[in-house]
Amino acid sequence: MFVTASIAIQDGSVELQQLRYVVAVAETNSFTRAAERCLVVQSALSHQIARLERELGAKLFERTSRRVRLTQAGAAFLPAARQCLDAAERAAAEVAAAVGEVRGRLAVGLIPTVAAVDLPAALRDFRERYPHVRVSLGVGASDDLVEQVRVGAIDVAFLGLPTTAHPQGVAAHILARDRLVAVVAPAHPLAGEPSVTLARLAEEVFVDLPAGTAGRAQTDQAFAAAGLTRDVAFEVTNADLMARLVQQNLGVSMFASNYVPRLTDVTTIPVPDAPGRVEYLVWNRAGRSPAASAFLDILAIPVDRPE
Repeated sequence: MFVTASIAIQDGSVELQQLRYVVAVAETNSFTRAAERCLVVQSALSHQIARLERELGAKLFERTSRRVRLTQAGAAFLPAARQCLDAAERAAAEVAAAVGEVRGRLAVGLIPTVAAVDLPAALRDFRERYPHVRVSLGVGASDDLVEQVRVGAIDVAFLGLPTTAHPQGVAAHILARDRLVAVVAPAHPLAGEPSVTLARLAEEVFVDLPAGTAGRAQTDQAFAAAGLTRDVAFEVTNADLMARLVQQNLGVSMFASNYVPRLTDVTTIPVPDAPGRVEYLVWNRAGRSPAASAFLDILAIPVDRPE
């Protein structure tokens, strides 16, 4: 039996397919679209959900002519349904791995400015070797990605952290160490300079990542350590958009030197007193799925040696 928010389910009374139907309806807010996703006729899906609701003794969805939404009981039931499906998928993947076949899913998180690994090329090699693994990619901030790996929401993540920080609660491998450089528009007065100091950059308007993120902390700490303040007029979560704002001469920015070759129509300037950055790959310390282990093998990561 498992219990979630006053809903008790006896072993064997709920089928995995019913859980898939509930999740599909919750994610699409539509019985019709859920049936299309699950490749069944709508009447069959509706029948199975109604049967599940009778077994639970509670309605999972409110149905009107205009919309479908979770009830309070449905909202309580949904996380456990997802956990059961994830556990079933993980069990099937482990069985497949035991007979030499890698299946299941690989969930990868990454910061927008990954530079130490050619991720598309790595995924190409992974896909060629393990064609039955479904891969999902999600972009986020380093701190959030570490937490998602720690709780098992994603399998691996590529991070960029200040040299003063280290991923906590996860297994980690250093991919590269780098320094930041200034990035300005070609028409900017600094564009012709051979180098620029933090003190000079502090006189400019900045385009940077949102305050509180690990990427922003790199520059904030460097300017603070030098006793400098700066004007961050634009806070942006997307690296490409940051570069486009710089292209329009709306401000200057700082990027890892290994990443800037991917940018176009901007000028980079060395910064002698620039902060450093460390790129990490992290994975769950408690255990790896077969797909995660296979991906780490593709990347030649020494998983059994502490960093």
